[in-house]
Amino acid sequence: MTRTVELPLWLFVLILVFAAITFASHFLFPSVRWFFRRRLERAVARLNERLQRPIQPFKLAGRHDMIQRLIYDPRVSKAVQKHAIDTGVPEAVASEQAQRYAREIVPSFSAFAYFSFAIRLARLLSNAFYNVRLTYQDEAAINSIDPDATVVFVMNHRSNMDYVLVTYLAASRSALSYAVGEWARVWPLSRLIRAMGAYFIRRKSGSDLYRQVLASYVSHATQAGVTQAMFPEGGLSLTGKLGRPKLGLLKYIIDGTGPEGRDVVFVPVALNYDRVLEDTILTAAAKDSDRRFRARIGVVTRWSVKQLWRRLIGRYKRFGLASVRYGMPISLNSFRKEHERDLTTDLARELMQRIASALPFVPLPAACRVLEQHGAISEDDLKTQLLIMAGDELMEGAEVAVQDGIDQLVDRRLVVRERGMLRPSGQRSDLLAYYAASTSTLLQPIDAADAKDNSAIAGS
Repeated sequence: MTRTVELPLWLFVLILVFAAITFASHFLFPSVRWFFRRRLERAVARLNERLQRPIQPFKLAGRHDMIQRLIYDPRVSKAVQKHAIDTGVPEAVASEQAQRYAREIVPSFSAFAYFSFAIRLARLLSNAFYNVRLTYQDEAAINSIDPDATVVFVMNHRSNMDYVLVTYLAASRSALSYAVGEWARVWPLSRLIRAMGAYFIRRKSGSDLYRQVLASYVSHATQAGVTQAMFPEGGLSLTGKLGRPKLGLLKYIIDGTGPEGRDVVFVPVALNYDRVLEDTILTAAAKDSDRRFRARIGVVTRWSVKQLWRRLIGRYKRFGLASVRYGMPISLNSFRKEHERDLTTDLARELMQRIASALPFVPLPAACRVLEQHGAISEDDLKTQLLIMAGDELMEGAEVAVQDGIDQLVDRRLVVRERGMLRPSGQRSDLLAYYAASTSTLLQPIDAADAKDNSAIAGS
């Protein structure tokens, strides 16, 4: 036992390395993980004290644990068996496919990344681009929502800034979990978005197995009380109009809850902008036969550099108002009692109508509507009409906001100013029509052409 054993130096070093790894994995790493986990739990507990709707434990669960929970969900197991039978593949292969879908969908939420980085970035970007306003149709109704209910914010989709704006404005209420399309599945953006708590969905998937895995995730999150945000239109509007709602996610939420379980409260959120950042891209996409959102990285980079240069030389101007209004909430349990036959369709229609009725006034689109209807009009008369339309919505600074909206139309050559008169320039009539269409406060029936115009587009 005391004899000396000679070893080559390389073998001795290798033994030391393996010993260090074994010690770290069995003793050091668990202690470090436990230490940081305790610090995270204390930080989340302090954070929950100032949030109106605390972060649910489900949202903080490990990603691996959530994936396993989905895989062993009885509904997914049945879907795996059916997929194996329908496609003729071994059940193990179908199970692996379900696991890949789960890994693709499930987020990896980081409270630190969300509240330390994302909220600050969202606040910075929102206030850098816009004068931001938040209003309510009935603030008391929002504040009196059952604290045990699952809240789902349902929004119209005007711009990719919608994500940023609502995340910033809802920061005092809770952490939002978005459904995000394929456009965000690009590294490293995908890692950041997962850390924000968003989950990825395929807009067009013909796989019943995929849909069941997605439905199971949405069901688990809803039952656990996770605050969610969704765009029922599916993609950005190409015409400025409100689009026909898609029923997929809404159906998953409804099917995942029962009348005796946790209530779900849907909060309509209406957004409107003096200027939509992607307006020229969207109107161009409306003219294409494939209606695709063509925002290449080079275009985005050049635009960003241009705005940064304007800020450096002191010529930067914000893009007017970005206005958000919370509409009247809907309790699913109460709504279910009155609409048992076509619950999903009726709820989608009601939510879109409430979004339409809550659309906030912003001057530039309203000016486009007036100019589209009247053609030439004196600038003073236009200002008077806009101030009357605004009513009490703009409160202080109404005249400045109205003037800024008119000046933007002139600067972008949508409108010509001549001797105190304003008239459409005719150069960018598509943009004028796009903004005019966004001012409707009532959701009109959507015919086949409108449905095509407002269909979901890649990249939204």
